[in-house]
Amino acid sequence: MTQPVQIRRVPGSPPTIPSADLECLPLLASALTAAERGWPVIPLQPGSKRPAGHPERACPGTGRCANGHRTPEERATTDPELIHAAWAHRPYNVGIATGPAGLLVIDLDPVKAEEPEGAPDGATSLQALCERAGQVLPDTYRVRTARGKHLYFTAPTGVRLKCSVDRLGPHIDTRAWGGYVVAPGSTTPDGTYEVTHDAPVAELPAWIAALLREPERPAPVPVQVYDGTSAARTALERECAVIASTTEGGPNGRNNTLHRSACKVARFVAWGDIPRHVVEQAIQGAGEATGLPPTECRTTIRSALDWVIAHATPREAA
Repeated sequence: MTQPVQIRRVPGSPPTIPSADLECLPLLASALTAAERGWPVIPLQPGSKRPAGHPERACPGTGRCANGHRTPEERATTDPELIHAAWAHRPYNVGIATGPAGLLVIDLDPVKAEEPEGAPDGATSLQALCERAGQVLPDTYRVRTARGKHLYFTAPTGVRLKCSVDRLGPHIDTRAWGGYVVAPGSTTPDGTYEVTHDAPVAELPAWIAALLREPERPAPVPVQVYDGTSAARTALERECAVIASTTEGGPNGRNNTLHRSACKVARFVAWGDIPRHVVEQAIQGAGEATGLPPTECRTTIRSALDWVIAHATPREAA
């Protein structure tokens, strides 16, 4: 049976790791190096890209989560003592919380096996993007990932950029607020993450930042409900807010959210708590506020309402 790791400390010095846990040392060094740069880190499962610790659905509500579940981004730290304590126990891979680190990392992925021959990979897509814009990317810190490349940039001040998928082009993702990247020194079944160009981290070019900014959306149509129960009004207002705030996932993702929300409100129409035209008008406005075409919104909403009304469970059994 493996004995628990004992962290020996000398007053005024950081913890040391026993020689029996030498496999932890390179990963500990990677975590400390990132922290020294001011990049908060989180432990990832050994040999994996998944964060260590519990997910929100299994949060015990104790310890650091006593006041509510803390996401990996919120748990990220640059505290050397916390880092030593974590990596003394297991050879965790290292994650860098990009948002708190003030970073935006461009993630270039390879072509998937099921894609047609000749499809562009992330590097090719990025080169084409630069050529179309007539721009050249600045020299910056680069990491070879297990399957592609990471290009590190400092995020612009005053703008809270979020993660994106394929917004800049096929197989080009970005990691910023709400995400993290696997740090150099970490290893997954696909390979090891290694620094390939140890240059200073450049500022994200303004023209790329402009492409990644969330577009301004028109304010959702105010929900005016003239009939129905309080529960129906609350449900309609809530689902309209959910629809109008949907920004990720592209048109298909927004359409799926529109359909789910319409289904949730449709049962109140079936029960006679709220007129159908009121629901259709309110959800139509919220859907159009996300940028979906009016015809597509109308078709999705009517399909959801028709099905749920025809199959709704009686209120007594719901």
